[in-house]
Amino acid sequence: MSQQTLKRGAFIVFEGCDRAGKTTQCKQLVEQLTGAGHKAKFMNFPDRSTQYGQLIDRYLTRKDDIVDQGIHLLFTLNRWEMLCEMERQLKNGVTLIVDRYSFSGVAFSAAKGLDMEWCKAPEAGLLKPDLVILLTMTAEALAKRGGFGDERYEIPEMQTKVMEKYMQLKDDRYWKVLSADKPFDELTKELYEIVLNVMNRSGERSLEKLW
Repeated sequence: MSQQTLKRGAFIVFEGCDRAGKTTQCKQLVEQLTGAGHKAKFMNFPDRSTQYGQLIDRYLTRKDDIVDQGIHLLFTLNRWEMLCEMERQLKNGVTLIVDRYSFSGVAFSAAKGLDMEWCKAPEAGLLKPDLVILLTMTAEALAKRGGFGDERYEIPEMQTKVMEKYMQLKDDRYWKVLSADKPFDELTKELYEIVLNVMNRSGERSLEKLW
């Protein structure tokens, strides 16, 4: 297939509170898509394998303390590190299913009291997703999920504030809000149909920049 006729992959981001099931659903989707013959790849942010990702990991696991503005910029830098690779994959026809992106960075930092416009500024110019799926759950349901509370931000009050910030960031032109408080397989089926629809629409569109 020539480069001119090669359709690009779709860029799909999953957002939501911690332990809402984003990672598991993302991986399940990639498995289903590849099983059906599509090119798809799972990515997640922060990418803790990179130089900056390792600093973020030390912060999230409470080994290091970093001022709020500094950790926000580290999260942003972690995304800029991956920009060229993401563009390459998408242009080669690979659909990227991404667990967390710029919206997480802004929502969590703004929930800690930083100015939202300041938080958005260093993210401007990164790739804009074709679709953002925001998975919602009540704080009570989240607290019952396995592993909740293991990391720095996993307290119900923080998660409630984060969800409020997500709702301020939400852009109905390319966001979809879904409740994750339903049987896993039921949600997976719903997500798969949504993702296929976006893949079909996105193939011939140019990649856009965020904000």
